Amino acid sequence: MLRMIVLYGVIAGLIVGIPLFTITLTLGDLGSPWGYVVGYLIMLIALSTIFIAIKKHRDADLGGVIKFWPALGIGLAISFVAGIFYVIAWEAVLDLGHLDFANTYAQSMIAAAKAKGLTGDALAKAVAEAEQFRTSYANPLYRLPETFAEIFPVGVLVSLVSAGLLRNSRFLAARRA
Repeated sequence: MLRMIVLYGVIAGLIVGIPLFTITLTLGDLGSPWGYVVGYLIMLIALSTIFIAIKKHRDADLGGVIKFWPALGIGLAISFVAGIFYVIAWEAVLDLGHLDFANTYAQSMIAAAKAKGLTGDALAKAVAEAEQFRTSYANPLYRLPETFAEIFPVGVLVSLVSAGLLRNSRFLAARRA
């Protein structure tokens, strides 16, 4: 089972990591609303390997029956492996693309505060929060878990749905030859 988890986790990680790497390095626009939509859509597509892995394990190894908790465990483990690949891809983008994400994001935080019409103490507080983010993001002990937290909740959601559906042996039942 460990082999299956690693295999499907690597597949999911490559499906999410390669587009993250190539799109970010070629387009560079990280803050657009469409960028978020495309990013999370790619995550969902990549993490669909969770459903495939659980179904294959249920049908091929367990005779068509799997309980919720073991199925959820498989999904979470695949999500963990995919998340590691996602973090590695993001770190490669930051390094190879010489991307100053923290500064760009901090500037967008300040611009959003100014667009809201904040002035005086409120604007100073927003600038301080942006500077705090910039400082925190420079620390890998902050940045790596923050990046992992972008994809892992999506994996949890896909795992819950997959485990819930596939625990029913009649749902997409295996065809007997």
